[in-house]
Amino acid sequence: MRVTLDHLRRYAIARSLFKPTTLKRAIDKLGFVQADPIRAPARAQDLTLRHRVAGYRVGDLERRYPKLPLEEDFFVNYGYLPRAHHQLMHPRTARTVWTPARAAQAAAVLGFIRARGAVHPREVDAHFAHGKVTNWFGGSSNASTELLDVMHYRGLLRVARREGGTRVYAARDTAEGPDTVALPLDAGAVSARMDALVDVAVRKYAPLSASTLGQLVRHLRGGAPQWTAHRGDALARAKQRLAHARVDGVDWYWPAADRPTSARWRPDESVRLLTPFDPIVWDRRRFEVFWGWAYRFEAYTPAPKRKLGYYALPLLWHERMIGWGNVAAAQDGLRRSFGYIGGRAPRSAAFRAGLEAELARMRTFLGMAG
Repeated sequence: MRVTLDHLRRYAIARSLFKPTTLKRAIDKLGFVQADPIRAPARAQDLTLRHRVAGYRVGDLERRYPKLPLEEDFFVNYGYLPRAHHQLMHPRTARTVWTPARAAQAAAVLGFIRARGAVHPREVDAHFAHGKVTNWFGGSSNASTELLDVMHYRGLLRVARREGGTRVYAARDTAEGPDTVALPLDAGAVSARMDALVDVAVRKYAPLSASTLGQLVRHLRGGAPQWTAHRGDALARAKQRLAHARVDGVDWYWPAADRPTSARWRPDESVRLLTPFDPIVWDRRRFEVFWGWAYRFEAYTPAPKRKLGYYALPLLWHERMIGWGNVAAAQDGLRRSFGYIGGRAPRSAAFRAGLEAELARMRTFLGMAG
């Protein structure tokens, strides 16, 4: 059967919105969950998981993380991933070489953390008084916090847990020291790891246009900078390995074991509010191809220039993305407003009932009464 855009759209929705399961199984199935600190009305990781984990409540990932085989780290973007996927990127070799002074500073902090087990950034700052640095946004940050972030990225530290959203660090068991040089892998091992990393991204975001597949492989420079030069070959192998079809002039790719034309990929009739970082929404180009309108994330857009809202949540009904909602938890209840591509809400009683059910699920998820 010839693959059509309708097939791809249904496949994208149904494969991502699988039957809710346990937290561990959901993350294993997704392969990676993107994190974002904005709470509107909750963080992106919680808003993603609430559709895929049975009985999920806001903050469950943060509460249960210490006892799960998960890691926080940068992959194609920052988030949570199973430890087996995390290990594919390490030992990680950063793109910049530390000065002897910086390496000595990191070694002192590593020893401090090893002696204490797990450390909050304020404890490091209080002990070492590293001062302030200019951050990426031009503002001022604690130098200790910035150093801890870099040590985490380089694999010297791991996130042991969070306290009030702040990362608490522990020394990684395999971390020998900031000036230790990892032995290089042979070419075959590098290719195998790169292929596995590409497959994690493909399983998360499939079906992927050729341009988005290339974008994700390029993003692996962040997760595995030591293999930047291998990305071109990894992309070429992926295009040979993955299933493929050309639809309306665009090349699309997905895992070889899947058939987008199968009747199993049948989205249900539910109404859902999705985070801007949900796998279904993340690829903005695909979003526009599938649903015919451009979704924009406007949290960093000046308020007078926003068209959808600060943290507009795309509104999915069955297989149609019919608009967006802005939702906030307040003392007087769940505040919400909606916009619709058609200019007004569908008149269907099924849609009204579905929207009320979704708002009820949102209240439960947020721990709100009634």
